[in-house]
Amino acid sequence: MSYLPDREQLRTTFDSAAQLYHDARPEYPAELYDELLLLAGLSPGDRVLEVGCGTGKATVPFASRGFRITCVELGANLSAVARSMLAEYPATEVVTGAFETWRPAEARFDLVFAATAWHWLEPVLRYERAWELLRPGGHLALWGATHVFPVGGDPFFRDIQPVYEEIVEGLPPRADYPEPGRLPDSSAEILASGRFEDVQVRQFDWETSYDAAGYIRLLNTFSDHIAMQPWQRDRLYGEIRRRLAARPGGRLRRHWGAVLHVARRRAVP
Repeated sequence: MSYLPDREQLRTTFDSAAQLYHDARPEYPAELYDELLLLAGLSPGDRVLEVGCGTGKATVPFASRGFRITCVELGANLSAVARSMLAEYPATEVVTGAFETWRPAEARFDLVFAATAWHWLEPVLRYERAWELLRPGGHLALWGATHVFPVGGDPFFRDIQPVYEEIVEGLPPRADYPEPGRLPDSSAEILASGRFEDVQVRQFDWETSYDAAGYIRLLNTFSDHIAMQPWQRDRLYGEIRRRLAARPGGRLRRHWGAVLHVARRRAVP
């Protein structure tokens, strides 16, 4: 039995943890932005559209580099935090609404990008909308942050899985533990949309250390954990605290990976 709501409900859960999301989620590597700008041929002053900006964690690196940015964010609370984080950048605006139905006054952006948000959108419509909003020759950039498992990495996540299974939130059958640099990419899906070409892929990985409180704060920004029943969180988080308290230093290392895709808009879909 699963206690999770459906996908449409899950995509709205983040708004209930807006400030926590900003405080607990990791920053993306600076190298990712440098590579993106190089692959897309962008220059300061270009117009950028961000899909699902959340609290603006991926927006600030663009704003600080002098780009003109429009962000479309579904959650009102997330939008409010993003506006606060971006207040010092007058060339940045945050629009509260759904990307699928939003219509700007001028639809000619140099880049449309999404950081850890693209998978929440309807698969066919998302590429169609991005194509419509880009200027000829513009680019689409997509990436996320996910768990990776390097050789010799921290085994905490594997070791805690029996507790997830106990609370009926275990991994699906045959779930894998991808190594850094070996995450699957979405090149085939992007090309199959018929609206983009010349897909470039780059992979990045990094590591973050957490104590029990910090790790639980991070988990409380994931949709599946937000949607858990109180008894499930109590059991899981109690065990996390107990296990980390028994470790020297009381910390764990979480290993992150990101797959950056940069694709050029086709002239004719």
